[in-house]
Amino acid sequence: PQEWDIDEYLDVFVYLDSEDRPVATTELPRVQVGECAHLSVIEVGKFGAFLDWGVTKDLLVPFKEQRVPMEAGRSYTVYLYIDKSGRIAATSKLSAHLAEESEGIFVAGEEVLLQIASRTELGYKAVVNGTHLGLVHTSEVLNPIRVGQTLGGYIHSIRPDGRINLTFHPKSNEKRAELSLDILEYLEDNGGVSPVTEKSDAAEIQKTFGCSKSSFKKAIGKLYKERKIKIESGKITLL
Repeated sequence: PQEWDIDEYLDVFVYLDSEDRPVATTELPRVQVGECAHLSVIEVGKFGAFLDWGVTKDLLVPFKEQRVPMEAGRSYTVYLYIDKSGRIAATSKLSAHLAEESEGIFVAGEEVLLQIASRTELGYKAVVNGTHLGLVHTSEVLNPIRVGQTLGGYIHSIRPDGRINLTFHPKSNEKRAELSLDILEYLEDNGGVSPVTEKSDAAEIQKTFGCSKSSFKKAIGKLYKERKIKIESGKITLL
């Protein structure tokens, strides 16, 4: 920058250009080596797809490093690494670089940062704290989310095989108690009867009580054991 003087210091980013020469630039990228980001494809060339990552020299994802064939104009979650030639490259095969098993690092209920990486048949794959991969089951998604989004979440559970299940809602006893009170208040405000039961559609439960079907069933089970409600065919009655 022209406003800088000799002997002053400034932050730069270093990478290799097309002729393998080290280049320093004041253009700081949106992601660096060892990190994940959701980036858009500028074009697909002879060697692979080129991504926009905030630096003049576009970021290459070789064809062999593409989990699914990439298309220009679309965005993908990638991980940055140093290839055999010493250049910075990216891959969408996240499981080759991120652990899919907890390895004793996480515990159920722990708050984490999630990057939604891709959609699957069971829900959404997410990068956990930038180091691991976990799964948010569809039943845990109560509000619209999109691939590429970064948001807070929680460890729902650690499976016997070490894989990580995720949620956007804390599973604390306080939250369950709060939901139980909401159900009781709803019953009191509606003549002591709720047409919404554990057999109702998940969308209807979400609309009425703002929770998942699983959480609702646990809450009414607790209220039933405490003899505060009666569960009948097609309705719940306040006792």
